[in-house]
Amino acid sequence: MPDAPHVPAPDEVAWLRARVAGLEDVNARLRQAARDRDELAAAQLAARDAQVAALAAQVEELRRRLDKDSGTSSKPPSSDSPYKKKPRDRSLRGTSGRRPGKQPGAESRTLRQSPHPGETVLCGPAACGCCGHDLTGEPVLGTPQKRQVFEASPPPPPPSVTEYQVAAKECPGCGGVSVGLAPPGVTGRAQYGPLAHARTALAVCANYLPVARAARLVAALTGVNVSAGFAAGIRGRAARLLAPFMDRVRELLPAAPVLYADETPARAAGKLRYVHVACTEFLTAMHTGDRTSEAIDSGGVLPGYAGTIVRDGYKGYEHLTDALHAWCGAHGLRDLAGLHRFDPDGQLWARSMADLLLDANARAAAARRAGQASLSDTDLAGIRSWYRGAVAKGLAGNAGKRTQIALDGARLARRFRDHEDMILRFATDLAVGFTSNQAERDIRPVKVQQRTSGGTWRTIVSLADFAIVQSYLSTTAKWGIDALDALTMLFTDGPWLPPAVAPP
Repeated sequence: MPDAPHVPAPDEVAWLRARVAGLEDVNARLRQAARDRDELAAAQLAARDAQVAALAAQVEELRRRLDKDSGTSSKPPSSDSPYKKKPRDRSLRGTSGRRPGKQPGAESRTLRQSPHPGETVLCGPAACGCCGHDLTGEPVLGTPQKRQVFEASPPPPPPSVTEYQVAAKECPGCGGVSVGLAPPGVTGRAQYGPLAHARTALAVCANYLPVARAARLVAALTGVNVSAGFAAGIRGRAARLLAPFMDRVRELLPAAPVLYADETPARAAGKLRYVHVACTEFLTAMHTGDRTSEAIDSGGVLPGYAGTIVRDGYKGYEHLTDALHAWCGAHGLRDLAGLHRFDPDGQLWARSMADLLLDANARAAAARRAGQASLSDTDLAGIRSWYRGAVAKGLAGNAGKRTQIALDGARLARRFRDHEDMILRFATDLAVGFTSNQAERDIRPVKVQQRTSGGTWRTIVSLADFAIVQSYLSTTAKWGIDALDALTMLFTDGPWLPPAVAPP
């Protein structure tokens, strides 16, 4: 017979139930621990993903900063690495279609033969090329070829020395003794003349040479052994003589309908200073200071000016409310290029805006060449429509995005939205240039001189003297006056003064 089924005793049942309850409790704790571990792992993974995303964004921003150069920012061309290959469309301007080299119609600098050579040497054949007969003494039939060699003059002679003897004479009538007067400017027992001053200033001020090297060059070319100390003081002497010139330029510049303004940092006496410039095609006025609006006004040109100022986006000019303002198109193109180069798919609006600026500039230039007073209403309407469409695309395409490139894109789009009239001033007023390159060219010697001066000027006064002398040399060059002639005039009879805002 089969065994009867085992019936557990009540105590055994209670024990089993307690055992099951304990196991279920252990199982619940294990499951909770597993869930806690999963939640912790998920939180750690999310934190790690966020950290990776932040680091990736930081790397992206650092890479974009490293990729900036003079074509995509306001950095000077001298800061560009010579080892870094630049992209073809670095400024989004495209190609002009012109061939490299001198353009048709440009003035040639080719060395040409002189009609009055100082010496002529006849190079005749010594013997016949057919039979070998001696041709010495035979008449010359012609000179089918003339070749000239331009050579530097031999070493200069010792300097000419003029002695002015101040004589004393006794009057035969009253017996009084009278003493003569030396010519104006002859004040020392021994001194250099105006030509020596001008040639030293040419080396130091116009060619930015260090003073010791300039002194050696002047001695080698003129025979006048000026000292390094004399060369070091030549800029200050020139600046003191240029007070009438600076007054004249500050008088003329406010009458110009359009001025170009810029500023650049310069180190002097261990501190960062700024050199400011206000200029036109024919006049230049530079002065020094910091970067405040008060320093801008201290040049004596821009306060109260009622024309148009072409400048960059620096806010220090905003207090000049009497004038209209125009933003430099080249700065805008560089900002657009920097944005589009790093994110070409996400910042298509930047390419569209750059194309618009270039197209509008081409139309404005063509209208100027044709003698038109302004662009047609149709052209202006098309330019504004294109402009506003690109701005709307930039704002919409970057809305809600938190990446640095999107934030920069939205910021740039807002700038173009808020300053439309300033940015398009070159199209609405054909007297206004597209860029402030005139001011940038005029102020560039500051960087050249700073490099040759060991990266700094010793004193703030020397920097101020540089600004004054450079204003003179820049203006005279714009009027077609040679630098040596301008400096010779300065040290002989006083500075050349511009007769008007522009040549007649």
